[in-house]
Amino acid sequence: MAQNRQVTGTVISAEDKQPVPGVNVLVQGTSRGTVTDLDGKYSLDLSGTEETLVFSFIGFTSKTVPVQGRTVVDVELELDTKTLEEIVVVGYGVQKKSDITGSTANIKGDELLKQPVLTATQAMQGKVAGVQIISSGQPGSSPQIRVRGVGTALGGTTSLYVVDGVLTDDISNINTADIVDMNILKDASSAAIYGSRGANGVIIITTKKGVSGDLKISYNNNIGFRQAANLVEMANASEYSNYIQAATGNPAPASPYDTDWYGTILRNAFQQSHNISVSGGTDKATYLFNAGYLSDQGIILNNDFERFTLRFNNDYKLSDKIQFGFQSSFGNSINENAFGNINIDAFGNVGSVYNNAYRASPIITSIQDGRYGNSSAYQNVGNPLLDLNNNSIRVNENRLQGSTFLSYKPVEWLTFRSSLGADWRNSLNRGYYYQFNADENTFLVAGGNQLRAQSSLIVQNSQAFRWVWDNTATITKQLGKHDVTLLAGVTAEKLNFTFLSANRNDIPADPDLWYIGVGDANTSQNNGGGDAWARNSYLSRVNYSYNEKYLFTATVRIDGSSRLPEINRWQTFPSFGVGWQIHREGFMENQNIFDVLKLRGSYGKVGNDQIPTNAYTVSVEQNKPYPFGGVLVPAIPGVQINQNIDPNITWEITEEYDLAIEFGLFQSKLTGEVNYYDKKVANALISVPLPRTGADADGIIFTNAATIQNRGVEVLLNWKKLVNENLSYSVGGNVTFNENKVVGLNGGRAIRGGSIGAAQGFTTITDNGLPVGSFFVLNQIGVFNTTGEVNSYINNDGDPLQPTAKPGDFKYEDVNGDGRIDDEDRVFAGSYQPVAYFGLNGSVNFKSWDFSIDFYGNVGNEVYNGKKAVRVEGRDNVEKSVVYDRWTAANRSQTEPGANTGNQLASKYFVESGSFVRINNLTIGYTFPKSMLEKVRISTCRAFVTSQNLFTLKKYSGFTPELPGDPISSGIELSAYPTTRTVALGINVGF
Repeated sequence: MAQNRQVTGTVISAEDKQPVPGVNVLVQGTSRGTVTDLDGKYSLDLSGTEETLVFSFIGFTSKTVPVQGRTVVDVELELDTKTLEEIVVVGYGVQKKSDITGSTANIKGDELLKQPVLTATQAMQGKVAGVQIISSGQPGSSPQIRVRGVGTALGGTTSLYVVDGVLTDDISNINTADIVDMNILKDASSAAIYGSRGANGVIIITTKKGVSGDLKISYNNNIGFRQAANLVEMANASEYSNYIQAATGNPAPASPYDTDWYGTILRNAFQQSHNISVSGGTDKATYLFNAGYLSDQGIILNNDFERFTLRFNNDYKLSDKIQFGFQSSFGNSINENAFGNINIDAFGNVGSVYNNAYRASPIITSIQDGRYGNSSAYQNVGNPLLDLNNNSIRVNENRLQGSTFLSYKPVEWLTFRSSLGADWRNSLNRGYYYQFNADENTFLVAGGNQLRAQSSLIVQNSQAFRWVWDNTATITKQLGKHDVTLLAGVTAEKLNFTFLSANRNDIPADPDLWYIGVGDANTSQNNGGGDAWARNSYLSRVNYSYNEKYLFTATVRIDGSSRLPEINRWQTFPSFGVGWQIHREGFMENQNIFDVLKLRGSYGKVGNDQIPTNAYTVSVEQNKPYPFGGVLVPAIPGVQINQNIDPNITWEITEEYDLAIEFGLFQSKLTGEVNYYDKKVANALISVPLPRTGADADGIIFTNAATIQNRGVEVLLNWKKLVNENLSYSVGGNVTFNENKVVGLNGGRAIRGGSIGAAQGFTTITDNGLPVGSFFVLNQIGVFNTTGEVNSYINNDGDPLQPTAKPGDFKYEDVNGDGRIDDEDRVFAGSYQPVAYFGLNGSVNFKSWDFSIDFYGNVGNEVYNGKKAVRVEGRDNVEKSVVYDRWTAANRSQTEPGANTGNQLASKYFVESGSFVRINNLTIGYTFPKSMLEKVRISTCRAFVTSQNLFTLKKYSGFTPELPGDPISSGIELSAYPTTRTVALGINVGF
């Protein structure tokens, strides 16, 4: 009699040898089958008469395979270039692209690897509609991501990354060469499965895994140079002296020096990246090992960054029903970050060296005969070169990240899966500041205002550990024309973070003695702190498809967070989506235009609990003197409340509607989609004024009292054509139009932000009807030409509106007509949030050659030239354009003031266009013929030359219009690290 038996196997892509999840595996001639899991594996029970399997997946050519008595059947599927569909990794599972009802996007790892950048997020810039990525050129820094606009003012804005199931806020430790693909969940419906973590978008990263077969070795690298992509031209010594004399009435001191400070502190920086991978396995176990090294000097002297990464991914088939696997990675980075002076709580993040180079006088030498020029002899900024050469700032970070899973499939339609992920992070920050001694010469001293009588050492050690435990059950059934997938699960997450810091003076200059215990014990200071929080969640999802035409998805997640008070600790986040695959209808059969035509819509809620853990806890300061009768009596101690809190603080809730159409025309040569979204954040955190009560905290309270809305349209188009066997090309692009505004403060007061300095004060406001972080400044309406004009600019009482003004000074509008110029006369002057941002790309493949080019940009936003506003001593240097365009008696400019000593009021003068377009990447490659490679036992080899940020077209007069920051202070250039241009050579080799 025929015997039943089980057949198992792995389905991989013939192109990149990576597992393909979601493949349909059917017994030929029946409706019985299964679907491959996340690792491309399947198992299926067969009867003795069933000997043929059919493997099919949209995006690949179907394959029929005779079993012929085997128990293991591994299959390679060829890509089908005529189809649009692809697999999409969604939260806790996978779906076919055609079945998705939410808004998602996918980027392949090979596309990300083209760019010589630290993180894959940077390489994603301009490639996804609805996702704005704001980068910095600073080595070791991570870009800022905004998915469909800014949805908060004072809450957290960090997107969630899910790396092989491990939840994290930062992927700077992940080697781009390890990534198979990135799936971005943009709308609330697709992200709702992550509940409280989904408000700022979710990026799911899948790393490479081994496949059964012979040992495979691959190596890829790129080596090149970086340089500043754009520099502001500053006044030389002669121009500077003339300007200072006009501004102060006194000539600048005679000097033999003409120092180009940017030429002094900048360099062409060497960068390199190397990666080697080993993979293979059997039908019972597969493995992948990858090692990577990245080095980036940084364009500022002594600003070196290094990163070493290791990855080890294993999968085991313990039985026909049980699978086990783990993914692990280790990263070590060392950042010798000389980007300015730092303090204990911001190692390497904010500095002043670059800004000092902007302000430093050119008549001061940088260094001569071993002695540094005393820049403070003529203005109040330090010598940038002295800081770079005589301070040592180092950040050493180790990070271990990994996950393990156990999957049990008792029957072919039911899967239980448990996974445990962990992320451990240790950071040792050290800043050593050398002792500087004075010299007798006025212009050649070792320090000036940078004199330091004692050396000092600051160290900080921080530890963070996070774990997440997921347990899910998935049922997948096909009943005739009905396809149903049910998911239910529970997840828990916990983080503990601590730091200890110390500083001490009189530490020896020998680096081998840079320890706190070596210095003067009488100068010791210690500090410490930390954080801890936990989340617990229950989730469920149903995916339903009828006849592959009508789609429905519903998700519910219930989240509990310790960051919120018990009364508001739990929240429910529901979502649903529907889809209609119109091209599968009978009335579409006889047309030859649309290959794919799909309409979808969704609704969902997600949350944001990224607030300080103690935001709802009252804290007090003890041993404060208590006044009786208005007289302080120190002998009687009391307590004082440090802050006003809302004990009922709750979640920021994002509610979003999404409507879209997807299409593929002319045998899917032209593909695209158009999305409309309406995203509203209720209960947004904001400050509300309170009556002041005695000596307690200021009269404001941090609470949920605002609503922020983003509405927008995303358009994505791609054209691909295979001309012949030797030539193919593609052209594509995406654009996002977004409108952001505050639609209800609900009793809250407008938030002021973007502080520049004493004269400028705040520069942004977040208020009803305006975008978050809008520039709010005085309106200069010209320049005074004569003393008579100053005297005639009067209020209703006949008093001068600007009594201290002189010819050449700005004239400001008295907007509210109260007879004086003050903060009440400020007006809206645009915001950093663009009206539209876009990406364009093109590629050509001709025989063994390949060429690709990417553009990125945005339009309709403003930036604030803050560096021009911080000339506070009157003797700082100025830009060359200011020297020649300024108001004079002979050149009565109405846009540029006369020579001045700084301390200008915040006005539209400093607000400039932030629009730009940039060639983000340009790559030319050559793939060597296999006939040539076989002689040296190499399977594949490709050499390439690539350039990043090759050219930028912009209106902004500053260094870069890309200026990351928090929502209420973005778009202000003070000491921004300049955007860098990179040119590199590389090679990809497979054995």
